[in-house]
Amino acid sequence: MRKKLLACVVALSVAGSVTAADRPIAPNGIALYPDYMSWKVVAPSYREDKGQIRIITGNEIAVAALKAGTKPLPDGTVLAKVAWKAEKHPSFPVATEPGDFVQVEFMVKDAKKYKDTGGWGFARFVGNNLQPYGKDKSFVAECFGCHTPVAANDYLFTKIVKTP
Repeated sequence: MRKKLLACVVALSVAGSVTAADRPIAPNGIALYPDYMSWKVVAPSYREDKGQIRIITGNEIAVAALKAGTKPLPDGTVLAKVAWKAEKHPSFPVATEPGDFVQVEFMVKDAKKYKDTGGWGFARFVGNNLQPYGKDKSFVAECFGCHTPVAANDYLFTKIVKTP
């Protein structure tokens, strides 16, 4: 019985593991980071023009650098921006809550690899099937163009939220 249970646990863990080959990959080669929701929350945000509630999470490198005020952020920094449609709470209409999942976007810091886009690689995965965004790697021009107004802040709109 113990051997069967162990074999079942091993089979389930292997079946449930996510390898790079199993993850969606953006046209520029950035693969989805499957653990982005287990990273620390850096900040919430609301995008009025899109009607989206968002949270920004960061890997350990990102969070440590943001807390320390390090600029530019070091290579290895990865930030995820997770977006849901904003919906009124059905029992309390003055409250807004996340509805349907919209997308997750990543910013990956590698100053040499992404030197043409301020040291940042960009990726977006849309919908519940996490469809990679963009027909080819030129989609990053759209991402980078949006971030150029905040070039002085290492191309980041986000700052880590402060709490007591």
